[in-house]
Amino acid sequence: MQSIQVAELKAHFSDVLKTIKQDGTKFVIEYGKQHEKVALLIPYDKNLVTESERVFGPHKGRGGFTLKEGFTMSDEELLGA
Repeated sequence: MQSIQVAELKAHFSDVLKTIKQDGTKFVIEYGKQHEKVALLIPYDKNLVTESERVFGPHKGRGGFTLKEGFTMSDEELLGA
């Protein structure tokens, strides 16, 4: 896995894409003077792309729930914060 600054990525974008395609190299994109890691470029894998809905696992069709009209919950309540 290689690290690359945004400016360098902008200047050599086509070359970076060729490297990813040919070698499968992953690139960590760094931003700013502190080299903050902000993104990851990885080779495209058609197996990672899901076109169907997620399956509810082995319990598919065995349960469910209904939310009452007007039900509200804050993000903090949902996350238990």
